[in-house]
Amino acid sequence: MSVVVLVSGGIDSCALVGHLLSAGEAVQPVYVREGLVWEEAELAHLRRFLAAMAGPGLASLRILELPMGDLQAGHWSLTGEAVPTAESADEAVYLPGRNLVLVAKAAVLAAEIGATRIALGILAGNPFPDATPEFLAALGEAISLGLARPIAVIAPFAGLTKRDVLARAAALPLELTFSCLRPAGERPCGACNKCAERRRAFRECGRADPTPYMVGT
Repeated sequence: MSVVVLVSGGIDSCALVGHLLSAGEAVQPVYVREGLVWEEAELAHLRRFLAAMAGPGLASLRILELPMGDLQAGHWSLTGEAVPTAESADEAVYLPGRNLVLVAKAAVLAAEIGATRIALGILAGNPFPDATPEFLAALGEAISLGLARPIAVIAPFAGLTKRDVLARAAALPLELTFSCLRPAGERPCGACNKCAERRRAFRECGRADPTPYMVGT
């Protein structure tokens, strides 16, 4: 039975793919397009990472469409303007209802392929309301009722920090992952909140950061 993994191309969800594969799971990676400014760069990196992880347990990437421009026109995630900087609090990167809409779309696919779990790369300390254990449990119950089959929403890394994830995923090709809110082509900016978070995690883990940032390399 496969597990649907919502992947973004970042360290956390890519490491989750590696973790589940190493546990003998059949993994169906899913990327949901919302029209965000970094998606093309993110997808390019994600495809390279998944290609490096290719094996019998890993299904081909499924890309689903769920544009959010009709609800969030003018939002920095859609315009690329005034994105949260390295000095911004983590709360500044909140995208309202993101996990709700991503899981809802992935749940229909899970039902179609007979998967009983949807996995997200949520980490400890996530400050957002749609990342709590209570929310994920309630969402799983609602999905199971609505689709008439048991589908749990799980967060296997919920007790880990990004530093923990990096340490556990040392053997994975994390240089192929991507975390940036305002890339230049496929190159991360080096100045946004996500780039700062990525730098910090590598530094705290004692590992060299292989990321080719536009600034601060």
